Amino acid sequence: MSDWTLKDLENWDTKICELGLKNELDWYPITYETCDYFEMIGNMSYHGMPTHYGHWSFGKSFEIQSSQYQHGATGLPYELIINSDPCISYLMKENPLYLQILIMAHCVGHSDFFKNNRMFQYTRADTIVPRMRNAKKRIQKYVEDPWIGIEKVEAVIDACQALSYQIPKHPVDYGSLKEEYDRQHASSEDKHQTIPPAPEYDIMGFILDYGAIKEEWIKDVISIVRDEAYYFMPQIRTKTMNEGWACFWHYKLVHELNLPQEFHLPFLKSHNQVVRPHVGRINPYHLGFHLFNKIYERHGIKECFIAREVHNDESFLRQYLTQEDCEELNLFSYSPKESGKTVIDEVSDNEGWYQIKEKLIKQIGSNSIPTIYVDSIEDGNVLVLHHEHDGRDLKIKYAEHVLEHCKHLWGSDVQLITMVDDAPYEI
Repeated sequence: MSDWTLKDLENWDTKICELGLKNELDWYPITYETCDYFEMIGNMSYHGMPTHYGHWSFGKSFEIQSSQYQHGATGLPYELIINSDPCISYLMKENPLYLQILIMAHCVGHSDFFKNNRMFQYTRADTIVPRMRNAKKRIQKYVEDPWIGIEKVEAVIDACQALSYQIPKHPVDYGSLKEEYDRQHASSEDKHQTIPPAPEYDIMGFILDYGAIKEEWIKDVISIVRDEAYYFMPQIRTKTMNEGWACFWHYKLVHELNLPQEFHLPFLKSHNQVVRPHVGRINPYHLGFHLFNKIYERHGIKECFIAREVHNDESFLRQYLTQEDCEELNLFSYSPKESGKTVIDEVSDNEGWYQIKEKLIKQIGSNSIPTIYVDSIEDGNVLVLHHEHDGRDLKIKYAEHVLEHCKHLWGSDVQLITMVDDAPYEI
C-alpha cells in the first residue's frame, strides 16, 4: 500500500519547482504518469515512448527484463523520463513518498538538461510524440497491406536497426543529403561532383537518396528509423553528463526542501545506491555526479551551467577529469593477456592517469560505437564503406551480418574496408 496520494505528489512537485526556479533551472514542463512494475518494463522496452511501432526486438527486450526482474537478477528503475516538450515521466506506484520526491527532483534535472544541452537542439522535442504516433500508424498500415505484410516490414526494420547508430554524432539538421549535395554543387565552380563529395556518416540517409529502392514504403520505413536514431543519439552521447546533472540537482533540491525527519535516512540510502561505484565498470551516475560536484567546488555554479550547455560526454571528460579525480575515483585500466589472466595496465599515478582518461573516453557514449562512413559508389553500383580504425578491431562476424542488412537496403553489393591485426581487411 502506497504511503502517498496524488495530492501529495502535486504538493511536493510544486515545492520542487519553486526551488528549481530559485536555482535558475529552466526545464520543459513535466507530465507524470504512475504505473506498476509490469507497465514500467513495457515502457522501458519501448524506450519510454507512450506510442511506438511494433517490432519483435521490443518484445524480446520486455521478456528479458521481465525474466531478470522476476528471478531477482536486477531491480527496476526508479524512474523513466523521455525528452519531449512537455517531458513525460513514469513513476512506479510501489515507490514510497520519499523516493517519489527524489525522482521528481531528478526529473527536473533531466528536463533542464534536455532543454539546454546543445546536443539536443535538433531533436524537436515538441513534436516527438506525434511523430512516433504517426510512424506507428504508417508502419501498421504496411504490416496490414496484403502486398507487403509483417515479414517484409520487419526485415526492413531489422536492417535499419543494424545501421541505426551509423549517423553523424554531432548535431545536424538531418534533411535530404542529395538536396545538400546539389546545393553545394550548384554554388561551386567545379561542375564535377563525386558522390559523396566527402565522407558521409549518415548511411541510412545516403541509402535513402542514392540506393536502388523502388518501393516508397521501404523509403518511409527507413526515414522513420533514421528519425528515431537522430532523436536518441544525443542521449547516447551525454549519458554520463545527463545522469550526473540530474543526480546533482536531486541531491541539491531535496536538501533544500523541508523534508520530514523520517525521510532523510531513506533518501540518503536511495541516493547512495544510485551514485555508488560499480566494480569493474563505470557507473555513469557515479562519474557524472562526482564531476559536477567537483566543478561546483572548483569553479562555482555558473561553470556547472556552462558545462551542461556546451559539452557532450567526451568533451566533458577531456575538460574536467583531472588526476585528482582519477585518484579519488580509484580508476584503473585492465586487459586480458594471452595467459588467460586479466592484468592491470595502468593505475592513477602521475604517469598512468592520463592513459586511463584516454581509455575511458574511448569507451564512453558513442565512442564505443565503430565509426563507419560512405566512401564511394564503385562500378556495378557497389557501395564502399570505410571503418575509421582507432586501434580497436571490428568483430568480423558481427560486421558481416551488418553488411548483409546494409546490402538488403542498398539493393546491390556492399564492401567494408577496415584493419584487422594492423593489416588492411576487406569484407
